[in-house]
Amino acid sequence: MTESCGRLQILVLLAAIGCTGPARAETINVGGVTRSFAVTLSEARPAPLVIVLHGHTQTGADMIARTSWPQVARREHFGVVFPDGLDRAWADLRPDTRRALSAPPKGTNDVAFITELVEKFVRDGSADPKRVYVTGVSNGGAMAMTMVCARADLFAAAASVIFNLSDEAANLCHPARAVPMLMMNGTADPMIPYEGGRGTSRFAAGGFWSTEQTLGFWRHNNGCAAEDAAAAELDDRDPDDQSTVTRITSYCPAGQDVVLYRVNDGGHRMPGRVPDARFPRMVTYMLGPQNHDIDGAEVIWDFFKRFP
Repeated sequence: MTESCGRLQILVLLAAIGCTGPARAETINVGGVTRSFAVTLSEARPAPLVIVLHGHTQTGADMIARTSWPQVARREHFGVVFPDGLDRAWADLRPDTRRALSAPPKGTNDVAFITELVEKFVRDGSADPKRVYVTGVSNGGAMAMTMVCARADLFAAAASVIFNLSDEAANLCHPARAVPMLMMNGTADPMIPYEGGRGTSRFAAGGFWSTEQTLGFWRHNNGCAAEDAAAAELDDRDPDDQSTVTRITSYCPAGQDVVLYRVNDGGHRMPGRVPDARFPRMVTYMLGPQNHDIDGAEVIWDFFKRFP
């Protein structure tokens, strides 16, 4: 990344941060490449730290402006970091042929970038090393899974929104330990199909596992039983959002939970009580409806804070 590109991304981040609260934009050098991120830290030290990874074509500023993570972090007194992927994408475990759009630059090492961020805030006393968490949406969800595959030692729990594994990603995933995992997928997702394969969008790539197969992978990794423990229908708080939510739990050893939030008739969207796009009607037409019965950041944090 050039110096001018780095400055431009910081200005974009500052514009978004000004609307949402006391976050700051920073850069860090990783392997000779300048990487940018925004961060809000808790006054308490050390505090829990959540790494929030944006989707493809997005930036960390989008996660600040279009999710409730900044507000949840302030209320619950934890730190939150919003990294930027190079070319607005993450170098997860998939080969480029399994990507719907462009890949990050060749040689991008996002595992090293996110690892360095975690280690930076642990070193300076801001982050509690026993309470570091990672989550992401779409391509960011793929990267969250990639971080568990590559550096399970860093994280107390993880969450992936609107993403499923593929053969290639699963074959490369060998977590060093069981990490509690939350998944949140829509059954009408045109990009990452709930049933697997190729989505209905003309921008979709093929080769995805189904959500059930992906859930089974994490259950097996965490020593859980293959069958569902329970399925609970959550309150339909917004009957106009065209979707409902079912929470599916697993029989797992203590501290190794695997949970799925199935968004029935939900699209390629993170559930939330505020719009996740500037033009929500157009995005609904392209990616399906956004569920408003639950808030993704609230649900994920409630899961994370159970696992110190």
